[in-house]
Amino acid sequence: MTNKQTEQFHAQAQGLDLRPATEILQLLAAGQVAASASVEAAIPQIARAANTAAQTVREGGRLIYAAAGSSGLMALADALELPGTYGIERRQVVVLLAGGTEALQDLRGGPEDDGEAAAAAVKALRPGPKDTLIALTASGHTPYPVAAAKAAQAAGARTIGFANNAGAILFDHVDVAVCLPTPPEVIAGSTRMGAGTAQKIALNMLSTLMAIELGHVHDGMMVNVIADNEKLRGRARGIVMAAAQVDDATAAKALETSQGAVKPAILIAAGASPKQASQLLSMHGDMLRPALAELAKSL
Repeated sequence: MTNKQTEQFHAQAQGLDLRPATEILQLLAAGQVAASASVEAAIPQIARAANTAAQTVREGGRLIYAAAGSSGLMALADALELPGTYGIERRQVVVLLAGGTEALQDLRGGPEDDGEAAAAAVKALRPGPKDTLIALTASGHTPYPVAAAKAAQAAGARTIGFANNAGAILFDHVDVAVCLPTPPEVIAGSTRMGAGTAQKIALNMLSTLMAIELGHVHDGMMVNVIADNEKLRGRARGIVMAAAQVDDATAAKALETSQGAVKPAILIAAGASPKQASQLLSMHGDMLRPALAELAKSL
C-alpha cells in the first residue's frame, strides 16, 4: 500500500471476513458516517467553489465535470440533476467521463490513465474564461481529471478540484482546491465507499449553494424546477401555493399562464400580470424574493 490515506488499511478491518454479518455492516455504516464528517472541514472551499459555479452559470458559461471511475459516477449524478431540479440550461452542463458513455455499461480502470484523451476532450469543448471545469479524483493523482484540469486552466477557464488526499497533484492545477480528508476505507482502496460518499455530499452542497446564489431556491423550495412529470407538476403547484399564499386552483391557473415556469407563476398568483412578472424578475436578476417585495409595494 502507498502512503495515500485512501489506500491505507483500516485499523478495525483485521479479520473482517470472519465476523458476523451484522458486525461487518455496523463497521461499514460507521465508515460512511466518518467519511461524511470529513466534508465539514472543506466547507469554506466548497463555498468558494459554489460561488465560482454560480458566476459561471450567471454569465452563460458551462460547468464541465471531468472524472473517472466512481468519482465519474458521482459527477454524473450531480450534473444530470441540475437542469430538472434547478432549471440550469442543459447546454451549460457537460460531463467528461473517462472511457466515455461505454463506461456506463463497463466501468473499466484503464481509461482513467488516459490523460491525453482528457486533454483532447477539453480542447474540443474550446473552454474560455466564462466556463468552469470541476475535476474529481479520490486519490488526487488520477491522470484523466488531472489532465482535464491542466487543459482547462491553460485555456483560461476557471477550475475546481475535489480529492480525498492532502497534497494531491490535482490541487496544483485548480483555482479552488477542495480536500475531503476521508479516513482509510474499511475495504482498503475501495474509494467507491467513503471517498465516494464524501464527494457526493460535497457536490450536493456545491450545486445546492450555487442554486441558492442564483435565486433558484426560495425558503427551501426549488422555484426554478422543470415540472415535466405529474409528480413535479404537483410539486410546482405546491410551491406556488406556499410562496404566494394562494389556493390550488389559483396556483394551477398561474402556472398555466406562465407555461409552467414557477417563478413568474408565483408573481402572477400574487397579483402581477404576466408582463409585470417578467419585468420584475428581469429587473432583479431572476431573484424571486426582491421581485415579490417590489410587487408588494405596487399592489
